[in-house]
Amino acid sequence: MNLIKYFPLYLLTFFLFITCDQAESDLAEDFQIVDRQQLLEDIEFLASDELEGRLPGTEGNRKAQDFIEQRFSYHNLSTYNDGYRQTFDHTNPRTGVTFEDAVNLIGYIEGTTHPDRFIVLTAHYDHLGVENGEIYNGADDNASGTSGLLAAIRYFSHEQPESSILFIALDAEEQGLGGARYFVDNPVLPLEQMVMNVNMDMISINFEDELYAVGTYHYPYLKPLIEEAATDAEIDVLFGYDSDEWPQDWTMASDHGPFHEKGIPFVYFGVEDHPHYHQPTDTFENINPEFFVNAVETIINVVENLDKNLDIVVQESGH
Repeated sequence: MNLIKYFPLYLLTFFLFITCDQAESDLAEDFQIVDRQQLLEDIEFLASDELEGRLPGTEGNRKAQDFIEQRFSYHNLSTYNDGYRQTFDHTNPRTGVTFEDAVNLIGYIEGTTHPDRFIVLTAHYDHLGVENGEIYNGADDNASGTSGLLAAIRYFSHEQPESSILFIALDAEEQGLGGARYFVDNPVLPLEQMVMNVNMDMISINFEDELYAVGTYHYPYLKPLIEEAATDAEIDVLFGYDSDEWPQDWTMASDHGPFHEKGIPFVYFGVEDHPHYHQPTDTFENINPEFFVNAVETIINVVENLDKNLDIVVQESGH
C-alpha cells in the first residue's frame, strides 16, 4: 500500500476520531444534574389552565398523561406488558365518587449491576380539577413532583444506575391514594424486588430553603445515607413529620403510604403546608424557582447515593 498516497485519508479519519471523542467528553462535562429550563417549563405546563387541574377522568388529566408518556418514550424507558399505562378504577373512600379508567404511567431503567432489584420513584400527577368555576392548578401539589420525576428520568437515562429504577407517575392520589394503592395490589413486578420507595409530593413552594425527608423514624438506616448525599446541597434537608411526636404525621399522607403498608421502606420528600395548599392560588407564579431546582437536584443526589448503597437498605430491611 502507498502510505503517502493514503496519508490524507488517515489524517482525516484521525481528526474525526479526536473531534468526536472530544465532543463526547465536552457533552459529559456540560451535562447538568437538572436542566433548569426544562424543569420550569414542565411544571409551568402541568400547572397551566389548559390542563384544568388534572382531575382524574378529565381531558386535562389525559393531556397530562400524554405529556408524561411522551417523555417516558423520549428517554426510552423500558416497559412492562404492552406499554407504560396501567389502567384502573377507583372509588374515593371519603366521598364515594368512582373514577373509571384512571391511569398510572410506569417505566424503568435497568441497573448495570443489580437489574433485578428496584428503587421505586413516584410522584402523582393528578389534582383537584375545577371547583365553583375556579381552576385548582396544583403547581406545588403535584406538578412539582411530576416534573421532578421527569428530571430524574433524564438524569438516570444519562447516568445509568447500579440497581434498576422504576418510575411511576401516579393518578388519583387526591382521591385517597388510588393509584398507589392499586399499584401495590397489582404490581408489575414482585414486591420483593422493590427495595424502597422514594416519593415526591409538593417540593416547589418554600422560602426558607427547607425540604423535609420523611420516613427515617420508621427506617433510621436511611438517615445517614440521605445526610451524606445532602452535605453540599443548596437547601436544608430536615427530618421529621413521621411520628406522633410532630404536629402532623405524614407517614400515610401521600403515595408512599401504601408502600409502607406493604413493608417497603420509603423516604418522602415534601415541604411544610403553606397558604396555597389545595387552593386556586397554587399556581406556577407562586412557586419558588430557585428552591425548586435545588430541591430536585438534591433529591436526585439522594437517589443516586441510595442506589450506590442499596446493599445497606437490603440488609437492614430484609428485602
